[in-house]
Amino acid sequence: MTKKKTLPVLEGVTIEKVAAEGKCLFHYNEKVVFVPFCVPGDIADIQITRKKHSFCEGRVIRFVQYSAVREKPFCTHFGICGGCKWQNLPYAEQLKAKQQQVLDQLTKIGKIELPEFRPILGSEKLKEYRNKLEFGCANRRWYTKEELDQLPPKDSSAEDLSATGQKSPHRQDNCIGFHITGAFDKIYPIEKCWLMDDLHNRIRNEIRDFAFRTGMTFFDVRAQHGLLRNIMFRNSNSGEWMVLIQFHYDEPDDETRAKALLQHIADQFPQISTLLYVNNQKCNDTIGDLDIQVFKGKGFIIQEMGALRFKVGPKSFYQTNTEQAFRLYSVAREFAGLTGTETVYDLYTGTGTIANFVAGQARKVVGIEYVPEAIEDAKENSRLNGISNTRFFAGDMKDILTDELIRENGHPDVIITDPPRAGMHPDVIQVILKAGPERIVYVSCNPATQARDLSVLDTAYKVMQVQPVDMFPHTPHVENVVLLQKRK
Repeated sequence: MTKKKTLPVLEGVTIEKVAAEGKCLFHYNEKVVFVPFCVPGDIADIQITRKKHSFCEGRVIRFVQYSAVREKPFCTHFGICGGCKWQNLPYAEQLKAKQQQVLDQLTKIGKIELPEFRPILGSEKLKEYRNKLEFGCANRRWYTKEELDQLPPKDSSAEDLSATGQKSPHRQDNCIGFHITGAFDKIYPIEKCWLMDDLHNRIRNEIRDFAFRTGMTFFDVRAQHGLLRNIMFRNSNSGEWMVLIQFHYDEPDDETRAKALLQHIADQFPQISTLLYVNNQKCNDTIGDLDIQVFKGKGFIIQEMGALRFKVGPKSFYQTNTEQAFRLYSVAREFAGLTGTETVYDLYTGTGTIANFVAGQARKVVGIEYVPEAIEDAKENSRLNGISNTRFFAGDMKDILTDELIRENGHPDVIITDPPRAGMHPDVIQVILKAGPERIVYVSCNPATQARDLSVLDTAYKVMQVQPVDMFPHTPHVENVVLLQKRK
């Protein structure tokens, strides 16, 4: 075996600037070194953890001097759970970094002519801004090194104890929390999360305590057994709450145990308007193909956006920052430049949020989405709001958006596209180019793939407006809306 090289410790390094994925960087021996959980201006000792040809990765082992721009994180789980990586960076600095991120990616990847960008739209809420959260339940919790050091010493019968999560009779390994990055079977227990209204913390902790009191088993992802598996919370600006608990029935009495938990939570928290559950026997936690059972309530909640109301079920997609979603879609509607005479095609329409949001200013809106259940939600949302000028189609974009569909529904004057993080499939871009609308509004949650797509569209369209929008404070994620005008 070849001996593993010892990687160096760099003392007194000054962190230079914010980088991608929530990390910062500095230069060492003509290489860029990426480091998480620090801010520009920090002086620290850095342990190099990974060395590549063109870059290195490291971690802080000691802060020599904190930066003047550093902010104290407000969450006790900061730096461990993996979320909210920028809590130590003032929000104004976060917005600057996100604005620069969009500029860099559209410039360096897109390599196209760009107008002056609008200033990023920051989020009004910096805490409790999410309307959806999911927590895993597991029998293998993650321990930090400091927590391991505080555990009682092992005896000869104990299993090996290490930061990789081996079990020991000295500790309570059952937990509810977030998955640790890079460890699919380990979860770090969360006592209080600031991403959602505090009621979700009280419900989650009561579920945990009830499970402990009654001896309920927690899911083992390796062995695929254990009753309590996953919890999803959703709330709405209309004041409604949805809780969905995933179980994994192993024993004949497990359904009875599950319903005892559900009844306890329903009694303790009358604020829950819809309480749902599912027996998930799959190897993953996705619920798209599962039959959800209603324990209490109507099975959905209502989100309000301006004058519109949207029905949101357990499988529905809805932007997770409610207030910012309104601002994001308002930008998209503004960029569309609708006068009431246009036919609009909304690609990747999901549950028809954008389609219904712009329908009042368009002659007709055609929504296309791959998931049939989402299309049914879109139709229902049109009915709920008395909107009659929308039509929705389910299927693969390149197969649905055909000459025949355009003949039947009219040539698109405007196309709005809001694809997933991977961006648009090359075939879909070619279909858009063939359709040739006057304007394209491209809403993106990943400016890097957006830039790639814009470089292809540039042959026939010119970028006229760029508006970044921050949907997720304290994270490096940023949304971006681009208006493209057909070249004359």
